[in-house]
Amino acid sequence: LLSQILDQWFESEPLKATLATDAVIGAMASPHTPGSGYVLLHHVMGELEGRRGAWGYVAGGMGALSQAIACAAAAQGAHIFAEKAVCHVLLGRDGRAQGIALQDGTEVRSKLVLSNASPQITFLELIPQEQLPKDFVQRIQQVDTCSPVTKINVAVDRLPSFLAAPNARDGQPLPHHQCSIHLNCEGTHLLHQAFTEATHGHPSSRPMIELCIPSVLDPGLAPRGCHVVSLFTQYTPFMLAGGRPWDEQARNAYADTVFDCVEAYAPGFKASVIGRDILTPPDLERIFGLPGGNIFHGAMSLDQLYFARPVPSYSGYQSPIPGLYLCGSGAHPGGGVMGAAGRNAARVALQDFRRL
Repeated sequence: LLSQILDQWFESEPLKATLATDAVIGAMASPHTPGSGYVLLHHVMGELEGRRGAWGYVAGGMGALSQAIACAAAAQGAHIFAEKAVCHVLLGRDGRAQGIALQDGTEVRSKLVLSNASPQITFLELIPQEQLPKDFVQRIQQVDTCSPVTKINVAVDRLPSFLAAPNARDGQPLPHHQCSIHLNCEGTHLLHQAFTEATHGHPSSRPMIELCIPSVLDPGLAPRGCHVVSLFTQYTPFMLAGGRPWDEQARNAYADTVFDCVEAYAPGFKASVIGRDILTPPDLERIFGLPGGNIFHGAMSLDQLYFARPVPSYSGYQSPIPGLYLCGSGAHPGGGVMGAAGRNAARVALQDFRRL
């Protein structure tokens, strides 16, 4: 249990709870859930520009990272089809992957196919089910994709001023504005309480909030004097109690709860809001293809890691379809903006390609 690990190393409850947020981020789990300690390890492994365990903002927003990868690929001769939905994977008579078909009817032929989509979309939507072993399909269907995340993007006309560290008169950013700010985590019991509410189908009444202001370090993201605030919040169930839908009323009610919480730490925050974009778990699934809204394409629980990701016997990026590989977060080692799954999948695919 993460709570036991933190108790061994730290005495301060606010410090333990703040560290605990990275053990449950993106996970429908509490600090008391067995295996939660791994998720914390997953978020601090690796390095950024030589600094171990560090995280950073992407200049130009996260889309700039995709553009950088696209430019590198194009420089090597890759052709990129943007805004073109894939209909299905093309299979030869021998059952090998031979390319993909787009929804507009275009066929793109290739000797190998690498899918960055989730295992659920890849194997349950893009491949004819009769081409896959029944036990494999059943295992993919049983992958835990439960997610607690509602993401709220906010445009504000001034920097938040926190009671604990008020802004200077000139309104210039202070060191804490450049960091990840964790709210509603003065104690691990608050995280557990928020988790428990969601397991009963109710959005947390005091949600865990991770607040970032990327425009402080990257001013081009917002007009002069204004800022964009990213609120990564949990816990929100995919299905609300009683089968209620996440309609506009439910979405706005939860967002209002989040904003009331931020307001308690930074009075004036609500008055500074120009606009907001609320993305509940069903929204994250519909817009980004994240099964259950899960940012990792599947829970990072001990039974879905290493040799069991996405399923046992197919943890090496290959699939029951020869020539089709999984290279996204649903493959080992899981989610996070690190590229490890893609790099590993590319190496396996290249080895197979050379044999061809």
